[in-house]
Amino acid sequence: MNSGDNKGKVALVTGAGTGIGKAVALALLREGYRVALVGRRAEPLNQLVAESGSDAALAVPCDVSQPEAVRAAFDKVAQVFGRLDLLFNNAGVGAPPVPMEELTFEQWQNVVNINLTGSFLCAQQAIRLMKAQSPQGGRIINNGSISAHAPRPNSAPYTATKHAITGLTKSISLDCRHFNIACGQIDIGNAHTEMAARMAKGVPQANGEVAIEPLMDVNHVAEAVVHMAALPLATNVQFMTIMATKMPFVGRG
Repeated sequence: MNSGDNKGKVALVTGAGTGIGKAVALALLREGYRVALVGRRAEPLNQLVAESGSDAALAVPCDVSQPEAVRAAFDKVAQVFGRLDLLFNNAGVGAPPVPMEELTFEQWQNVVNINLTGSFLCAQQAIRLMKAQSPQGGRIINNGSISAHAPRPNSAPYTATKHAITGLTKSISLDCRHFNIACGQIDIGNAHTEMAARMAKGVPQANGEVAIEPLMDVNHVAEAVVHMAALPLATNVQFMTIMATKMPFVGRG
């Protein structure tokens, strides 16, 4: 695709400072988007702006679990860029991999606040902007994860929130299609990021064994998001699964 096709389009990426978010933000910048980089810590966002060498990148520090902070972040994007064409809801955290009964309430709540409530709050503000702007509409892509389909051992908070993201995606698709807002979900398995690096050293499996799992280049994930984003709003990838081909997902084990 030619980057000129996206000249002037505006994207907002949450969890943009590292991993999948960073790779997607850089890919969107290469495609001609103006990109708001949202994350809790300013330092990695500013580093990403410098690394991109682009004046189309805007660092917007924000805790997505806080309604006022999210509202302020989207207000800034509207003020600086004038509109919003794409939200990539990507910010996410996990809890310690311990038996469910050993999790503290605070550990559970932190995952729910960031993964689920944060995605809702960002989608809510994106919808408000997309409904009000001219031309009306835009696209929301939620990062669901393979955990939206199947859990890993001792992952109840993360798995529960990622299953919930699927419901959020479907609700946004239904409620917002009249306003030319498309919503899809990308479910990612074993992209080679800081968060997933432990897969190469061995992680617990369903049968109790510990096994090394294959990883894939995170840039392939970024390309998939760019593809979903590049479609006309009359067309939507409702759900996409992209994964390391040989990871233990399809089948029993």
